Amino acid sequence: MMSAWATWGKQVVALLLVLAVGLVSAGCNPARFAQASADVPRLVLSTLSDPKTFNPILSQESPNVFSFTFEGLTTTDGITGETVPALAEGWEISEDGKILVFTLRDGLRWSDGEPLTVDDVVFTYDTLFNPDIPTNSRDGFRIGTQGLLPKVSKVDDRRVQFTLPEPFAPMLENTSLEIIPAHILQPAVEGKDAQGKPLFLSTWGTDTPPAQIICNGPYRLAQYISGERVIFERNPYYWQQDDQGNPQPYIEQVVWQIVSSTDTSFFQFRSGGLDMESVQPDFFSLLKREEERGNFTIYNGGPGMGTNFFAFNLNRASRNGKPLVDPVRSAWFNSVAFRQAVSYGIDRQTMVNNIFQGLGQPQTSPISVPSPFFAPPEMGIRTYDYNPEKAKELLLADGFQYNSGGELLDAAGNRVRFALITNSGNKIRESIGAQIKNDLARLGIQVDFQPLAFNALVDRLTDSLEWEALVLGLTGGTEPNGGANVWLLDGALHAFNQNAGPGQDPLEGWQAADWERRIADLYIEAAQIIDEDKRFELYKETQQLTQEYLPFTYLINNLSLTAVRNRVQGVKYTALGGALWNIQELTVE
Repeated sequence: MMSAWATWGKQVVALLLVLAVGLVSAGCNPARFAQASADVPRLVLSTLSDPKTFNPILSQESPNVFSFTFEGLTTTDGITGETVPALAEGWEISEDGKILVFTLRDGLRWSDGEPLTVDDVVFTYDTLFNPDIPTNSRDGFRIGTQGLLPKVSKVDDRRVQFTLPEPFAPMLENTSLEIIPAHILQPAVEGKDAQGKPLFLSTWGTDTPPAQIICNGPYRLAQYISGERVIFERNPYYWQQDDQGNPQPYIEQVVWQIVSSTDTSFFQFRSGGLDMESVQPDFFSLLKREEERGNFTIYNGGPGMGTNFFAFNLNRASRNGKPLVDPVRSAWFNSVAFRQAVSYGIDRQTMVNNIFQGLGQPQTSPISVPSPFFAPPEMGIRTYDYNPEKAKELLLADGFQYNSGGELLDAAGNRVRFALITNSGNKIRESIGAQIKNDLARLGIQVDFQPLAFNALVDRLTDSLEWEALVLGLTGGTEPNGGANVWLLDGALHAFNQNAGPGQDPLEGWQAADWERRIADLYIEAAQIIDEDKRFELYKETQQLTQEYLPFTYLINNLSLTAVRNRVQGVKYTALGGALWNIQELTVE
């Protein structure tokens, strides 16, 4: 899967998560926006939240700006899933699989016109591997039981070498990591603030003027107004050209409108203010009827790459003497029987029918359904069909009890009640949270459901670590090791039992369960093996463990659906790549 919060790195928590124009006089009317933008080819999209950073190394969320602004040595073909050249024109791998040498394209430049060199590549990986810099991406490069990192060195002016301590199956795909400019950022990595932390940690925040963000992708930042929009403009120094030698991308500008909810985004698409819209299930039927009149096409990529899940905070640690989770509730959450009872108490089929309008199916794995490493239930993966009676049996056998009012109490007589959070504005997640509240009420459990602003939610998950239960999602991919930062014990997105990150106050009494350690060991072992059949067996065991012990309670795998205006030409839609994986080739009429 992908990790990143609603990005989490290549998964990214992720998290599955501007109608204002560049002209003040245009205001916020969609029609006026379209008229004002007619002078250049422009693609108008939407997002539910402001960017949290313009620094790709520090990013922890998805969506983010970096698919537009940065590239790595390689990238992923959105149709085949194969690793293909990007900033590197090619590579060689030694017979023992421990040395990879990449050759950069000739004449690469940054968006300020400065040369992009092998020194930038070495600097990027040195920064990524710097233990003083917290980053989601580092976990995906850890090799073997010792978690060793590759050595990255300059061969000559165009070649860079990665030396591995042992063969590492995900290494080639991992080199899609965004390359950052040494001539701009090296002083920030080497410099320290008053607390002795690298200045890099506060560099390229969203308060940085866009002109100071030097990038290498098809676009560069042109404007950012908090709560309104992000505007990207074509990077004149981007390397890619078409077969006739014409510079790409063809679309001059991309606009992100920052909207308050999926409802707002939907209405703006219908009114013509957006060129693309992720199709929410409850809007599918209406949009399907309007395809011809609205001059757009709904693309169906099949099962989505991401996950939707419910999770408890299993962290038993304290910080500065204060438990992260109330000890009474923590005891409930850390009971496997309690988590299994809750899973049996969630009516997933009703979610499919009502919330997803039949456009999905119950999810049973952290690994994306299109991945060759996905193991279906027929292979011994445990499932949790809705069974409230089974749930109550598990609870009673675990020492819980019911009072005369049907309320669930623990053995000490405490009412079973907890707070559930998700990101506000995401109508699907808000609906899921509301249904879970109702479903668990039938088990006598009181759920206090509270949607939060996305950035506030991320802060709780990565900084304070103080939360009880959540509904969220992760982005996904075909390579399971993209989720290593979720499953390694010290992974940056090991959210259900997160340890303190670099620069944070340490935790006291942090501990991991045996099954949790086993999953981490399996991820390490699977990355060491090149044979895909053997890797599949190891990842199958991880899926058996995650469904047995439920660190995340998986919910619904929805179809990957996006509506795109027919004026956008060149779309090659897939669940893996979406509509924009080949953005440099797209045109607008």
